[in-house]
Amino acid sequence: MTAVTQRQPLPPPVTTLSADDARRAALRAQGLLGAPDRRAGVRGVLRHLGAVQLDTISVLARSHELVPYARLGPVGRPAVDAAYWTAASGAGAPAGPHSFEYWSHAACILPIEEWPHFAFRRRAFRARGHRWHIMKDSARSCAAVLDRLKADGPLTTSELGGGRKGGEWWDWSETKIAVEWLLDTGEVVCTERRGWKRVYDLAERAVPDALLHDDLDDTACIRRLVAQAGAAMGVATRADLADYHRLKGEQVDAVVEDSGLVPVAVEGWAKPAWADPAALATPPRGRHRTTLLSPFDSLVWDRPRTERIFGFTHRLEAYVPKPKRIHGYFAMPLLAGGKLLGRVDPAREGTVLVARQLSMQGAKAVRPMAQALREAARWVGCDAVRVDRCDDPRLAAALRTELTRATEEAPTA
Repeated sequence: MTAVTQRQPLPPPVTTLSADDARRAALRAQGLLGAPDRRAGVRGVLRHLGAVQLDTISVLARSHELVPYARLGPVGRPAVDAAYWTAASGAGAPAGPHSFEYWSHAACILPIEEWPHFAFRRRAFRARGHRWHIMKDSARSCAAVLDRLKADGPLTTSELGGGRKGGEWWDWSETKIAVEWLLDTGEVVCTERRGWKRVYDLAERAVPDALLHDDLDDTACIRRLVAQAGAAMGVATRADLADYHRLKGEQVDAVVEDSGLVPVAVEGWAKPAWADPAALATPPRGRHRTTLLSPFDSLVWDRPRTERIFGFTHRLEAYVPKPKRIHGYFAMPLLAGGKLLGRVDPAREGTVLVARQLSMQGAKAVRPMAQALREAARWVGCDAVRVDRCDDPRLAAALRTELTRATEEAPTA
């Protein structure tokens, strides 16, 4: 008979937070309450969050661009990509990368300093022996990719020989399967993109020597990632901590008491929680950001947590058949005053930002929605905003009036 492992009783909470306290702690931890660290810029946002999710969908911009925009305001879009993927200039030393791509919450950009802490995941891939694509001759295909990168790298998939056999997008070539497997297992790394294409290089060449090691055991890796997730969320349940970097619940259980996080209770939360001591040290105060959020933003990427903290049910409908969509293809939540007050499915038509479908939680959301739409329009080079559909005709009329008023009051060159 197999013994059943019992979860150890949790230590008593050191304090009880109100639901509003927890919400504000989460906003501050995510960089959306208080003055933004503009000097640290996009790279500072990445280090603070610990992971920025990538996605192929581009509406106003790609998700990894929208994340720093939400926190810093209208950062130049070329500057965002440069901050992620341009190597640091070395004073007499070789330039080093700021980030790398790997599997965290999903496919994410991660600070290069976190390379050692994903050793547990690289080992897990090696132990499994394959990804969902199977190679015909694994040893030969991987050796060919490594030899080519050693001789001519860094290279994109097309430069290596092509990503697809010519069929559907998942019908990968042997070379593509090999290079992605080598990325999974850590022999190859992506620290740069060119025109949205991954650029692959040998890890031994791209990752700084001080970080290029897998000698941290699984416990040390997971402890660090749990602590980092807790700091990035402020206050979190066991499930929240597991979801941030897609860990298992039992992995969180094994390390959380040694992670530096402290047990707390949150009014209205059914489950116990853990808080970053820094989140408890001073009350969260400061300016609330008014902005549109990517559906993949780490503030809202965990749907149960979003509903628990904000009372806001959100679902990405890009992969839902169009007739069954409720809020639109790429509905972006509106954050204002520390709350989620609506959502909009945006598009661009020339120099017009189009709100294809829009909803707001009452009249209090009208002015913030207008502000967020105008700022987003300017950021992507649009000079006008058009509202196509809104679920409340009175709010739609008020929004159009607010947008017109703001346009008439805007200073002219």
